[in-house]
Amino acid sequence: MANDQKTRDQDSTHQAPNRHPALRAGRTAVVTGAASGIGRAAATRFAAAGMNVWLADLPGDALDRARATVAAAGNGTVRALPTDVGDRDAMKALRDAASADGPPAVVMLNAGIEAGGNLFSDADTWRRILDTNLWGVINGVHAFAPAMIDGGETGAIIVTGSKQGITTPPGNTPYNVSKAGVKAVTEALAHDLRSRDGAQVSAHLLIPGFVYTGLTKARGVATKPEGAWTPEETVDFLLARMARGDFYILCPDNETTRAQDERRIAWAAGDVIANRPALSRWHPEFSEPFKRYMEG
Repeated sequence: MANDQKTRDQDSTHQAPNRHPALRAGRTAVVTGAASGIGRAAATRFAAAGMNVWLADLPGDALDRARATVAAAGNGTVRALPTDVGDRDAMKALRDAASADGPPAVVMLNAGIEAGGNLFSDADTWRRILDTNLWGVINGVHAFAPAMIDGGETGAIIVTGSKQGITTPPGNTPYNVSKAGVKAVTEALAHDLRSRDGAQVSAHLLIPGFVYTGLTKARGVATKPEGAWTPEETVDFLLARMARGDFYILCPDNETTRAQDERRIAWAAGDVIANRPALSRWHPEFSEPFKRYMEG
């Protein structure tokens, strides 16, 4: 049954008959964290759709190589602008540069780091992770969303979250906190957008599964594990679910099905409802009950 579910999840990445209406030739897409991984793969897909694309990431050879890769995928204009997403003024500068011909149609706020933090990491580690992962999203929403709304055209704001921002497993606490905040901000954005008369902009929370990206490589994984999806597979799934109008885009991978993710998320919420110990999934007294729960 689990394998059947996995097959359905994976097949659905290629079954959407239409694309989101914001993805149109001649319009502009902006992608942060675009030098590698999911960001670069998304920028490549946008370019292939005929869009003009702005790539934002920290300065360096990776950003330059990404610009060349993305430019080769389509006929639109592709530009790269070194940007620290945690810097509010830098995000405004990115907005101004990318909006020369009007507000972008697509903004993907994807920049993120892990930085190996834990609960008792020093303040600089906490700030570095929160500045990039959480403030990068807040700064991006504040910079781009108002003009996209006022422009009256179809648009989409995509934010890259994480399953760790929902189930918050032990360890890597600053990252978990940042991604939990990203989820809350993007939910608030979606509510705001649907509450505005005439707003044509949609919000989408991408929740990747196990993806082989630069973050994975930084942990010393030299080759793609069998259980991981590629960034391209993840972006294909994202675009298919955006075409359906989904807000929560919960991605499976080659080792985890949607059904497994659903049960893990439900268990985490159940800690509050049942007043179990915090993070009971990893509590010794609940390891067997959790195992039985996952087995159905």
